[in-house]
Amino acid sequence: MFEKITPEAAGISSALVEKLLRKLNQRALPMHSLLMMKGDKLFAEYYWSPFHKNRTHRAYSQTKSYTAVAIGLLEEDGKLSLDDPISKYFPEKIHTGELEPHLAKQTIRQMLTMTTVGECAKWFDTNYPDRTELYFNHNRNKLLRPAGTIWDYDSAGSQVLANLCEKLSGMNLFDFLNERIFKHLGTFKTAFMLKTRNGDAWGDSAMICTPRDTVSFARFVMNLGKWGGKRLLNEKYLRLATSAAVDNTEYGFPVFMNGYGYQIWHTEMDGFAFYGMGSQYAICIPSLDLIIACNADTQGYDQANDVILGYFFDLIAENIKDTALPADPAAYKSLCEYGKSLKLYAISGKEDSPMRPHLSGKVYECYENPMGWKHFSLDFSEDGSRGTLRYENAQGKKELPFRINENDFGYFPELGYSDMQGGLRTANGHLYRSATSAAWKEDGKLIIKVQIIDKYFGNAIIVLAFRDGEATVFMKKTAEDFLQSYAGVAVARLKE
Repeated sequence: MFEKITPEAAGISSALVEKLLRKLNQRALPMHSLLMMKGDKLFAEYYWSPFHKNRTHRAYSQTKSYTAVAIGLLEEDGKLSLDDPISKYFPEKIHTGELEPHLAKQTIRQMLTMTTVGECAKWFDTNYPDRTELYFNHNRNKLLRPAGTIWDYDSAGSQVLANLCEKLSGMNLFDFLNERIFKHLGTFKTAFMLKTRNGDAWGDSAMICTPRDTVSFARFVMNLGKWGGKRLLNEKYLRLATSAAVDNTEYGFPVFMNGYGYQIWHTEMDGFAFYGMGSQYAICIPSLDLIIACNADTQGYDQANDVILGYFFDLIAENIKDTALPADPAAYKSLCEYGKSLKLYAISGKEDSPMRPHLSGKVYECYENPMGWKHFSLDFSEDGSRGTLRYENAQGKKELPFRINENDFGYFPELGYSDMQGGLRTANGHLYRSATSAAWKEDGKLIIKVQIIDKYFGNAIIVLAFRDGEATVFMKKTAEDFLQSYAGVAVARLKE
């Protein structure tokens, strides 16, 4: 299904596709991949190095849409009714005593549409490694709102639905979807799903698959459950799942305030979307037979959704034609050349500073600070194009290599971050892959940008500003449950 055609053959100009790519880069967005498909043919497939077509990528909350499809399969099998109360299926998870009345009546359908009772949307609690048990018990003495009244994002509820799929199918969620859907698509061969602390499939946030896997699943849903002439899921369920079943004006992002279906967002142009944190998208416009899939890490970037999708709708969706355009070899060549040049975002600034020779190798001792840093130093290559930040924190001595105005690819030196099970610290030396760039913004100010590019994504800024033998260290992080010790401010003095 991954036959590739020119944009012109798909009814859009190569110049507009190139303009889209250039706009995304001009906005300094940390893009990873962008695919666009008309019918069952790709007319755009671009990766920002080191990402490539075979590299799997965390889908984050796109995973909820996969869980919703699994619920549809179970309904079709007669193993549940969407209007059943969810509490019916988990009596063993509910502690002694009566369940809060509104939660007791909350249905599977209300959970699919995220019109739940509220206050249950808690990610995890160390006292409850089982998130389904947590969902039913952590607000036992609080009055909740009636389900079905307002839309309110409920990731914890999505995890309960994933647990329901595993309980009723008797299979791991990924294996269930693979048996019923993925193997027929011929994709998801290297995909997998992370697990929660207690070993359940992490069904609200942790599908890991390639961009091509994503577009194949999007095409299956846009086909309303058919693939290769075979029906894999009934059309009625998927029509409801992709509809604007409930209002979601409360959300606040214009592109996604067009209604909500079953763990699937409704968009402008009567489209629908799978959407995950950090700009993981698969957006389908059935009237245009058009799909866009995107991976990035825009956590902490205000308005990234509106920028990326605004360009997509304005440049591509609004201009694509039903029939092919005349070939334009020059424009297509320009697009191909630009596409080959795409690289992961790196912070940029001055190439060098007159202060660099005076800072290289000097040790700064830190006063007490929230990051637990004891001291740090910078060591630069002779030409100043590379460097290493050396520091000591609660874990011990660390080294963070970087390049000026380019990324240095390696491993972030902090230990203990989760691997295959979310929220569980590791003790085997596991490290996250990272990209680290740096730039001189002022003569006495070096900014280091860290991007975590592994099963987990996140980013951090480390600002080192020097004056009169003293330094200020400012750190800010954006990530889920890691990089906690890379946020705060420290003051340091030059070691005599």
